[in-house]
Amino acid sequence: MNYDVAIIGAGMSGLAAGIRLAHFDKKVCILERHHRVGGLNSFYNKDGRQFDVGLHAMTNYVPKGTKSTPLPKLLRQLRLRYEDLDLCQQRMSMVRFPGRTLRFTNDLGFFVGEVSQQFPQQADNLQRLLKHISEYDELSLQAKPLSARQVVNGIISDPILADMIFCPLMYYGNAQEHDMEFAQFAIMFKSIFCEGFARPRNGVRHILDLLVRKYRECGGELRTRSGVRTIGVSGSRAQSLVLEDGEVLTARNVLSSIGYVETMNLLSQRDAPASGLEAGQLSFVESIMVLDRQPSELGLDTTIVFFNNSDRFSYRKPNAPIDTASGVICCPNNFHYDSPLPEGMIRITNMASFDRWNSLSQEEYGAQKKACMKAALEAAVEVVPDFRRNIMSTDMFTPRTIYRYTGHLNGAVYGSPRKIRDGRTHLENLFICGTDQGFLGIVGALLSGISMANLHLLRV
Repeated sequence: MNYDVAIIGAGMSGLAAGIRLAHFDKKVCILERHHRVGGLNSFYNKDGRQFDVGLHAMTNYVPKGTKSTPLPKLLRQLRLRYEDLDLCQQRMSMVRFPGRTLRFTNDLGFFVGEVSQQFPQQADNLQRLLKHISEYDELSLQAKPLSARQVVNGIISDPILADMIFCPLMYYGNAQEHDMEFAQFAIMFKSIFCEGFARPRNGVRHILDLLVRKYRECGGELRTRSGVRTIGVSGSRAQSLVLEDGEVLTARNVLSSIGYVETMNLLSQRDAPASGLEAGQLSFVESIMVLDRQPSELGLDTTIVFFNNSDRFSYRKPNAPIDTASGVICCPNNFHYDSPLPEGMIRITNMASFDRWNSLSQEEYGAQKKACMKAALEAAVEVVPDFRRNIMSTDMFTPRTIYRYTGHLNGAVYGSPRKIRDGRTHLENLFICGTDQGFLGIVGALLSGISMANLHLLRV
């Protein structure tokens, strides 16, 4: 078969790119090696329950009618209605450090007031930071890398406040240890503090079903269980795609959403230009607990808690299988739904080491999961009301799980620490979208697919 565009990976960015291209009558095929779409943001079923993977909340929430922000932009580009997303706003989230708590909602003014109350000497500095962020073009594809730590520390003089600002931004969209690129900092700051959190009532599956349905309505072809084994290269072009079952496809252009290094590893011919990016190292463990009641009945009415229990916040690959010094506690029940979800649920995310998990035997792996879940729970109940007696069922996914189901080297959720903002590779018809292009999160991934399709494959 021959296509105008072959897209590798049916994650958010791949699906969005496919919809955009199919709108303009391109013959498009999305190739997904698993039986289910979604990639880093998918779902699975266990014991009659559906569990989300990846999605805690969609960032970039704005009310219907808001203009010139990422969410309405992607809706226009994908020709979707605001109501199609079925979004429910968060109640309230917080960043909690020893002796300090900053609450935030989907109203930036509330967060500004919290900073003014908790850090009165930094109120003017926060306004300076907000002004700097608002004037910075974080979406420029030609922006030069700039240290966010350097910029923020030059404005915010209290290191604890700086750490509290960085904590949620790093956990929800940063591939770099200790620091982050300032453009990504600005994107994440706006998406979390200036805009906000929301969640589809039925979780990530609702978004995926919506995207797949739209893509197929536009005439796009989706092939699951169709992993790409090799990208055939001739001269300066990708010439063919050899699937894992031996079938050969051809396409005028190839758009890959599986990561830069992962894509380069598929090439039939490797050369120096193909080795310019390092694989990511940052991965996570997520513990999932089903409760016998709503979390709010136990006094846990916050939507998401970003916590750090040490003197300073450290964001780096741990030496141990799990690092419980910081983490994220998400309560999917605590969004503004019309009616409560049928069961209570809590999800705890901690940084983890792929190397440590990958080296374990199957027996050791099971034992380590139990030990790490126990440690994650002990750290969490230092921050929120103790819910351990109300747990009915548990599950956990690890960096090894992430690698198995996404193919991301090292289970790196956010890919390489260095991004390819314009999506170009050394081959003239092979492009990158998604994690290693640099727009992260669900809304960011969707915009990445849209932007790369527009820039390279539609010229609009």
